Amino acid sequence: MYFNPSQISLAGRAFDHAEKVAARHYRLREADLKSLRYDVKTQAFLEEHEVSESAFAHLCRYHYQREAAKASGFDFYRICLQDNRIIDAINRAGSFIKLPPLLLYIATHELVHVIRFDAGEGKFDVSPEEKKQEEQRVYNITRQMLSPSIYPDLKMVLDCFSDRHTIGNLFN
Repeated sequence: MYFNPSQISLAGRAFDHAEKVAARHYRLREADLKSLRYDVKTQAFLEEHEVSESAFAHLCRYHYQREAAKASGFDFYRICLQDNRIIDAINRAGSFIKLPPLLLYIATHELVHVIRFDAGEGKFDVSPEEKKQEEQRVYNITRQMLSPSIYPDLKMVLDCFSDRHTIGNLFN
């Protein structure tokens, strides 16, 4: 089950909105945002290793080495949306969870990861316990960033990701 064109458009708008929210929270200039090396792919365009059966989004890190022997490389992140898991969660939630606020939450959450990893505030390759702690930090930051939002139906999504409920994992 893949996103249709309308859902892909919603995902694009969610990431645009999430960039604005992240820029405000982290006090990033537009140039800072543009310097983040990441892209977003929906499930139809993912490689086999980018598909996850346990998350709404799977973050992959790739390292690119420059051709010059002494030149340093750089890390690039791919946010891999798991369309089938997102659509399934929306369908199971009935009218309680709407796609736009869920996509905004996912986009903001994944951007926080990218920003933290890029700034060295979090580490990508860590033990499962450290990964769990990083997830909790990112969850708290995401919640703090989105709580003042006037986005309709966002409170329900935030409640679903609280300690009391869960509608799925985000990070794998």
